[in-house]
Amino acid sequence: MDRSGLMSIDLGLRGAVVALCLLIAALALRDRRDSMAAQLGAALAIGAAASMICSAPTFPRPFAWWGLLLLAVASANSVVFWLWARAAFDDDFVPRPWHAALWAVVAVAQWLEASGITRSAALELAIDRTLSFTFLGLALLAVAQTLLTWRADLVEGRRRLRLVVLIGASAQIVLNSYLSFLQQPSIRTFSMASVANALALCVLVGLSAWNLLEAGTRDGSMLLPAKGDAPGGTHAVASTDRGKPAAIEPALLRRLEQLMTVERAYRREGLTIGSLSAELGVPEYRLRQLINEGLGHRNFNAFLNRYRIEEAKAALADPEQVEVPVLTIALDAGFQSIGPFNRAFKAATDLTPTEFRRLAMAGNASPANSRLKIGQSG
Repeated sequence: MDRSGLMSIDLGLRGAVVALCLLIAALALRDRRDSMAAQLGAALAIGAAASMICSAPTFPRPFAWWGLLLLAVASANSVVFWLWARAAFDDDFVPRPWHAALWAVVAVAQWLEASGITRSAALELAIDRTLSFTFLGLALLAVAQTLLTWRADLVEGRRRLRLVVLIGASAQIVLNSYLSFLQQPSIRTFSMASVANALALCVLVGLSAWNLLEAGTRDGSMLLPAKGDAPGGTHAVASTDRGKPAAIEPALLRRLEQLMTVERAYRREGLTIGSLSAELGVPEYRLRQLINEGLGHRNFNAFLNRYRIEEAKAALADPEQVEVPVLTIALDAGFQSIGPFNRAFKAATDLTPTEFRRLAMAGNASPANSRLKIGQSG
């Protein structure tokens, strides 16, 4: 096939990617506009569309002002991807002002490098290399976020989503490393690599769009966790992704509750979902389903912390233990240090342990009426 034919295929694939990305963004904002993961997923799709447009071999260069804006949005998508991974896989993630500042810095740096306004080839090369290292670092952070919290994740759809992110981010790392460090940044010629890149992204975005349309409302799509996985959503009735009753065995659920409430297994140091499943005599996936669909928890550590916080609240509200140090109570409940205990307690009750004890002693708080959020948002 001649050059013009390849270029036509390349442009056609890019057009399909842009259309699919905009469709994904529209669906995410329409159906899940209150979800941070959905908002960042929509921004990620828009950034991917911008990248396909401004990297096209026929895109006019030098860039016009609007082309520079598209390029800046596309380049800053590495920040969005990292933040999306945080929002999708970290139930406690809260966006900070410095996240927006980082996005703006990357976008401005890309604009300076591409516009030539600096009139310094050395400075532009330095910016290009810095951006390349930044993109690589953010992709690695997204991979780390995906891996570090994988084991404790109880939501099956979200666990599968992690695999997609891991593969996609790893492929992006390899591709960016090749383009940024092995090729000269000034080379922007059309080649088979451009067609291959457009085809790969078209397939990935197409699968994501199909998954979002067909399965996104059940157990999560390639871009978004399922609606039922949003923080704060509990599962009062266990169910599968197709609305049928899940195979939650009442006897097994009672045995698990006995382990946690009577035998206080949550106090054990280094307790993992693997050791707990071995004690119950069930596979890990069955235990994850039991805790997620039967008890409404999305994260194993949050499941343990629910019982730990309840014990700590009871001890802090007990007049006979008013002289017991908070650290001792935290360690007895199963926490390994005071820092994680304070953060978990604050997240669960909106009070510090000291404040909770003071109010409890004054008769204004009790373990029964203090708000507990961990079991819902974990």
